[in-house]
Amino acid sequence: MINRALAALGEQWQAHAAPGRLLLVGCLRQGLALARDFQLDLGWLAEAAWAYVSDSVWEPLAPPAPVDAADAPMGTAAETLVELLSTLARRQHEHRQHTADRLTAILQARLLPEDLTDMATYYLAKAHRDLGQADASRHGMQHVVEGGGRLAPAARRGLAHLARIAGDFPTAHEAARTLGWKGRQHRVMGDLWWPHGAIDQALSSYTAARTDAEDHGVAGERATSQAHLALAVAFADPGQADSEVALAQQLLDGLDLRATTLTVSIAALVRDAGTHGIDDRARILRTEVEVAGVVALQATLELAICFHHAVLDATEQLATSLDRLQQATSNGDYAYYGDIAHFMAGLPHTDGARAQWLDGEDATRERWRALVTARQGYLRGTQ
Repeated sequence: MINRALAALGEQWQAHAAPGRLLLVGCLRQGLALARDFQLDLGWLAEAAWAYVSDSVWEPLAPPAPVDAADAPMGTAAETLVELLSTLARRQHEHRQHTADRLTAILQARLLPEDLTDMATYYLAKAHRDLGQADASRHGMQHVVEGGGRLAPAARRGLAHLARIAGDFPTAHEAARTLGWKGRQHRVMGDLWWPHGAIDQALSSYTAARTDAEDHGVAGERATSQAHLALAVAFADPGQADSEVALAQQLLDGLDLRATTLTVSIAALVRDAGTHGIDDRARILRTEVEVAGVVALQATLELAICFHHAVLDATEQLATSLDRLQQATSNGDYAYYGDIAHFMAGLPHTDGARAQWLDGEDATRERWRALVTARQGYLRGTQ
């Protein structure tokens, strides 16, 4: 009887030519409860789990735990899959260390089939990257790449990100060129261009990334690409940034993407750089970013504040911001943000180059300094 009920849910989901997200989540939630509570095989639930992950939307999914099993260890594949999907959804609301701890426990249980084990391994590697644990992240990503499974293209993207985070832009660029849609090639290229101050190239890449996501019907990727586009354009054109931030907020409506939402908030801060109230807004945003536990957001926020103080020629405040930025990048990840902050302010730096820039340090310095002087001219014109 219970097996037939589970099979009927799978048939209901699979019977639709283009099953909707609500149907997927409803069937998956009920199916997980049945499989967990009655110790059934995963069956169609494994494929449904991949469908759930593919849209990067992350609705709450886990069915309520039985009262007598709240603290029980995972003992079946179904229990472990419930924990995996619940962990991936909850990471939008928790510090990344909690995510890493839960995924580690899932992998140690060794109860999932190989492809779902790859899923847990990949997202653990992402959590390690977010926490600034580059070596652990690289190990996990490489393992997924070598396995050649469904997430191998995403793991290759992860390796490209790790090279970029370390400031090895030539390696990241070479890797990005081969990623294709599955590896989100255009978004990765945008992530390479904007740290160089090459905003037009970044916008072209992010626009292509958003279009790809629209064509493939991946709502989460579309919103993420747009958020990154809004951040890049905010450094160059406050007027255009208004509409790009608004579009990002619109695309995020109904999605549970915490890091992307915070990226849009940072973009709005950059858009308003040089105006009143930035420091107060930054303090509030800094708390939200620290709660998320994502190093990239912390470093990007401090860089945004450096841009604000460079625009104002506020020497003392800039020095404080540079100290904060150095603390945020003290483990070596995004260390070149310190270089960018010096470029913005027209300051020399004596610590040596911390990045291998694609077209050299001088060109990158000139672009960032030009963005600051352009913002200063824009603000004088609005007064």
